[in-house]
Amino acid sequence: MASQNTWRMDIGANPVDSDQVHFRVWAPHAKSVNLKVCTPQPKDVLLDRDELGYFEATVSGVSAGTRYSYLLDNTHERPDPASRFQPDGVHQPSAVIDPNSFSWTDHAWRGLPQKDFIIYELHPGTFSKEGTFRGIIPYLDYLKNDVGITAIELMPVAQFPGTRNWGYDGTYLYAVQNTYGGPEALQQLVDACHAKGLAVIMDVVYHHLGPEGDDLGDFGPYFSDRYRTPWGLAVNYDGPDSDEVRHYIISNAVYWTSEYHIDALRLDAIHGIFDFSAYHVLQELTESVHAEATRLGRTASVIAESDLNNVRFITPTAQGGYGLDGTWNDDFHHALHCLVTGERRGYYMDFGSLEDLATALRDGYVIAGKRSRYRRCRHGNASKGRPPSQFVVFAQNHDQTGNRAIGDRLSILAPEALKVVAATVLLSPNIPLLFMGEEYGETAPFQYFIDHGDQDLVEAVRKGRRAEFAHFGWKPEDIPDPQDPATFERSRIHPGQQSDPHRAAMLRWTRSLTRLRRSHSAFAAADSDQFSHRVWTFETENIVVMHRRGPSESEGLLVLSFNNRPVSIKLGRPEGQWQLVLSSNTEEFQTKPADAPCAKLSITTTGALVPLPAYGVAVYVTEAGA
Repeated sequence: MASQNTWRMDIGANPVDSDQVHFRVWAPHAKSVNLKVCTPQPKDVLLDRDELGYFEATVSGVSAGTRYSYLLDNTHERPDPASRFQPDGVHQPSAVIDPNSFSWTDHAWRGLPQKDFIIYELHPGTFSKEGTFRGIIPYLDYLKNDVGITAIELMPVAQFPGTRNWGYDGTYLYAVQNTYGGPEALQQLVDACHAKGLAVIMDVVYHHLGPEGDDLGDFGPYFSDRYRTPWGLAVNYDGPDSDEVRHYIISNAVYWTSEYHIDALRLDAIHGIFDFSAYHVLQELTESVHAEATRLGRTASVIAESDLNNVRFITPTAQGGYGLDGTWNDDFHHALHCLVTGERRGYYMDFGSLEDLATALRDGYVIAGKRSRYRRCRHGNASKGRPPSQFVVFAQNHDQTGNRAIGDRLSILAPEALKVVAATVLLSPNIPLLFMGEEYGETAPFQYFIDHGDQDLVEAVRKGRRAEFAHFGWKPEDIPDPQDPATFERSRIHPGQQSDPHRAAMLRWTRSLTRLRRSHSAFAAADSDQFSHRVWTFETENIVVMHRRGPSESEGLLVLSFNNRPVSIKLGRPEGQWQLVLSSNTEEFQTKPADAPCAKLSITTTGALVPLPAYGVAVYVTEAGA
């Protein structure tokens, strides 16, 4: 049975019946717009214009699969800005897609609460040998059962130039990347994920378009010169004609929710979105996505990525915020990364102490209104009052790995610390995220790659990458050529069961952590007053301790050593009888195990001694909850 959508997109090419399609495009810069039907029977149709600059017509003899483009003022022939598919790339005609042609089987799927997300971020082109959406499907059982994740996050899939790209150079926001398999393949992947009980998160980019194939400026004032971003002109969210621009962007967010059954959106780099109107576009977008999900009888989340450390984005609208459901917390990453690598250059200069990590675990943002050495000004505001379940935390992701000179992972930078790093992320009170391959300690780098056709643009990207890394002290000659296909191939990972004993042990450790998170309520995401957590540090021993309390008085105690040598601490709190449920230093997780911490721990006012190996982890629960 084909899906019947509640929401109906009113721009682009929308089939009316099997032989008629309604075309509608916003092009106020043009005096005339002609529809150029390329296949199967070429024809030229002059579209009618309304007072807002929309051109439209219902055309007979056209159906799904038809190739078409728009001719602006009889001069510029361009693909459809709201194209659902660009089968031959960003410079060629668009294709008509019937959004109701796919036979969904996920009718009983109602979504997954954000608090239950254990996210696995992946790049569709480098996750599998095939580099396609369909190539991901055979690994879903592995991801669910062997890794223990509950949601996959796809890096952007909007059509980009060439065959290889991170996805942040997309220029057709509605068109599903052709080299990944196109629209039907994405629908198959989402449907397969839902059949396994896995949610799907889509990474979307609403602050800029890529530099090759961006023709929006020929159609209308999609961009504004009132603001500048690192990527060029800002999207016009609050100037003249911005209502139609906002409609184009917000419709895209709803489109993923409705036509592709996406469970959450991750909004890339919202610090590049400028809107000084009374009704912020991020609030409007979030409310629109929520409303559509409600109409469909599902849940959907909107999660931001931002370097502003501004809690207003995730504060409810009733309290003066924009009402987004969550945000990535880069401060958590920086604090953890600096602790295990010792790096202090660039934006890492604001981090490095054990207390920074404790603050990230305890409160959320670390730079929360204090002066940032890197920014040379005060930065951020306090997030202590927001539920931890609104913060997505990670030790690695595409940005923090790929935006290193050679894309090296923690498996290269700090291999001995991988288990304590994983425990810190996966047993935090926040929403944990793993970057593809992290679960077993993948050593293949994740490097920046492109496939642009304009050689001047390619050279500009090369120069830009070298300049970007200057403040980290990385050598320009070490930076891989992003245009070289070998850079892309080096970034492929090798998911699945691992034959290497170290990788196999790491995979078992990851699975044990995700299993504990799901099975013991004290280690779930803290989304209400039923949860509480306390964090304290042992600075001399370089150890962080976190006591977590969940519903029904369930309690957990997490002891994390960031010391490169064996060390012991005396715990004087919280008092009680504790049972060891997980230790990183047992035979299951180590090729050369040493003595594990005590199986039972009795903490009294006089304290209890807890020995830990280098970079060791011990997880206890109250005996009643063991």
